[in-house]
Amino acid sequence: MIKDIEDKFKNFVPYINGFQNMKRASVLIPLIQKDDSCEILFEVRAKTLRRQPNEISFPGGKIEKGEKPIDACIRETCEELGTVPENIEIISPLDLYVNHSNLIIHPYVGIIKDAEHLSINTAEVDHTFTAPVDYLMDYSPEEFENEIKIDPSDDFPYDRIPNKKNYKFAVGKYPVLFYEYKNYIIWGITARILENFLTLLKK
Repeated sequence: MIKDIEDKFKNFVPYINGFQNMKRASVLIPLIQKDDSCEILFEVRAKTLRRQPNEISFPGGKIEKGEKPIDACIRETCEELGTVPENIEIISPLDLYVNHSNLIIHPYVGIIKDAEHLSINTAEVDHTFTAPVDYLMDYSPEEFENEIKIDPSDDFPYDRIPNKKNYKFAVGKYPVLFYEYKNYIIWGITARILENFLTLLKK
């Protein structure tokens, strides 16, 4: 039996417990060279989208079944910015982002080699803008801390756990960050992924 277990886990690559029941997406932090400045390209989502219209995001989207996260990142970036895979150079994956709504995001940082000839998909993207990496590195975002609480279902079996209905479920913390650049507010998941990149860059 032990040998069977050893064989089963010989090439096992750990991931996230329960990922089969979670939503998975992949995004790109696109770097472009602008004169002497390295800048990050952001999208402003189309006003007609059902989910998060007019919000600022990175290019990216759903990882399709059987698709590698890096391939989804490149595919979605090409679809949204109107470019080709050869115009994207992936530098590195970043830390995975997992949030309270059962969402896993695989972020990557990469270079858009030619940003002058993009043809954005206006069904998804209203417009794009760039912000200098140096500016964002020096910026201290505002942070607002929210609580995440468990709200047990009506049929939750309290009789099976210690302390019954007096059981104290742990309360989680969910920080929300706000970056400002010119007239743009970068917040939410985009800000959290941006912060991860900037923190790694500062080390």
